[in-house]
Amino acid sequence: MLHLSWRDRETLKKVKCVHTDAKKYLVNNALTAGKVYDVKNETEEFYYIIDNTGKVGGFYKEYFQDA
Repeated sequence: MLHLSWRDRETLKKVKCVHTDAKKYLVNNALTAGKVYDVKNETEEFYYIIDNTGKVGGFYKEYFQDA
């Protein structure tokens, strides 16, 4: 159960949120456009970051650019 230790993991890189205009999901409660986030894990499709709620969440890479 690796996902339980992601919060305490070393940061892989930093990414900047470029928009929160989701087609299907509500992300503007958890992300702020222009804010820089720490990436705790990465897959082909998602970044797992500590979002505005203080929890680790998975978000599509389309919302971010490298900081």
